[in-house]
Amino acid sequence: MQKFLEEINWIFTDYTFLIIALGTTVLGAMTGILGCFAVLKKQSLLGDAISHATLPGIVLAFLWTGSKDVNILLLGALVFGIIGSLGIRNMTQKTKLKTDTSLGLILSLFFGFGMLLLTYAQKIPDANQAGLDKYLFGQAATLLESDVFILLIISFLMLIIIAAFWKEFKVFLFDAAFSKSIGFSNRFIDVLMTILIVLIIVLGLQMVGVVLISALLLAPAAAARQWTNSLSLMLLLAAIFGASSGFLGTVISASSDQMATGPLIVIVASVFVFFSFLFAPKRGIVARGRKWNKNKNKWKDLQVLKKCYELESAQDSLLTEDVENLCLPKQKNALVNRKWLIKKEDCWHVSEIGKKYLRNI
Repeated sequence: MQKFLEEINWIFTDYTFLIIALGTTVLGAMTGILGCFAVLKKQSLLGDAISHATLPGIVLAFLWTGSKDVNILLLGALVFGIIGSLGIRNMTQKTKLKTDTSLGLILSLFFGFGMLLLTYAQKIPDANQAGLDKYLFGQAATLLESDVFILLIISFLMLIIIAAFWKEFKVFLFDAAFSKSIGFSNRFIDVLMTILIVLIIVLGLQMVGVVLISALLLAPAAAARQWTNSLSLMLLLAAIFGASSGFLGTVISASSDQMATGPLIVIVASVFVFFSFLFAPKRGIVARGRKWNKNKNKWKDLQVLKKCYELESAQDSLLTEDVENLCLPKQKNALVNRKWLIKKEDCWHVSEIGKKYLRNI
């Protein structure tokens, strides 16, 4: 126990860990928020397609400049991410292809091109030293204080944009036709939303990588969607789930030298999704199972109540032995508790509440 406490104390006093943890926590919060937009637009593959589309941009930026600077490589990723998102948009609008088909085409085309360029770059002398491989699965340990500072500034600006266009985003997500009818520019809102998603994907490539960033984008949003119907609350929950995933994944990774940070963050996010799918109060599997059992029992009670009503109509009243013959003691108690069956003197009667339920069915 003493050794465990010492290790935890070392982790939380290590400056490098604190920088990385801050970066992954902020990234998780922002991907959670922006992932809600992708989920509600029913474009869950958008993050996957854009993240894979950034790979050729990273490699081309290196081949063109010969620089290993992270900012230059991410700038190349940003350019190709925007090109990929515009390609998806134009392909969907100007052809008869559906959105999921366009996403799949852009994903496979750009990622295949990126892998081809990566193979070529690795055969050039000294190219392996650029560390281009790390952008496939991420390497959070390479984060610098300047990288986290840039992430914080851009995240803050994105939050300002979301707040400024909150009304437009909300109307567009839930009713694009109404948004257009009241004078909002759907094209501008859609492009702005996509650019924000591209930005956060590019910022997360260094930490989580091309392959896994889409999971971090969608998992917190999918988990948050199970708990609420409110957009603002959904964004808040997604930010909490994403930030917690980033922080806990970093802590687990720091406690073991053999565990990569990016995959651990995604695994923790997946745990939040699994927990939400099971235990969310309305949409969770457990809650829906309870509701189904409750409705099934209620339906059985109504069938028994119907028999009681038919017998009462035939003989004006129900004796205790009649009720006991028609239903089990448990069902009788349920009918009484629901106030569907009442007792007057020595006879039983179907109440007005019970008759109302019977008329409804």
